[in-house]
Amino acid sequence: MVSARATAGAVLDPELRVVTIEELGILRDVAERDGRVTVTITPTYSGCPAMDVIRADIAAALHADGYADVRVDTTLAEPWTTDWITPAGRDKLAAAGIAPPSTRAAVTLTLTVRCPACGSPETEELSRFGATACKSLWRCRACREPFERVKTI
Repeated sequence: MVSARATAGAVLDPELRVVTIEELGILRDVAERDGRVTVTITPTYSGCPAMDVIRADIAAALHADGYADVRVDTTLAEPWTTDWITPAGRDKLAAAGIAPPSTRAAVTLTLTVRCPACGSPETEELSRFGATACKSLWRCRACREPFERVKTI
């Protein structure tokens, strides 16, 4: 049997299918006590519509690995931040053509974003809103490719 932490951590985010919930930083804790597994997660924002799917995916993965008694709790304290995305998660986003967010400590105002396809800083934001609330739509002026960027929170 794989550890409950490894199983829960391997669940893919339903909106950013290239990163796991652990790489995205929303997996807060996995505790095993008296045969029960309790997983604690934090949404990327309080109204995230993917949370029901994430809870169900965590429970299904743990049940499939032989854990019968599973509970998934959500906490809003401490609020999630894009700083919690792991380096591996940032690399996977970039490899999938999604520009990862800057860290909050590194930048307070984003003037430009590097294109994940060609690396050019000659990009422009087309829309503050992308396919999901946590992404914005950009275009590279050099290679002309459109791409999404995870917003820095």
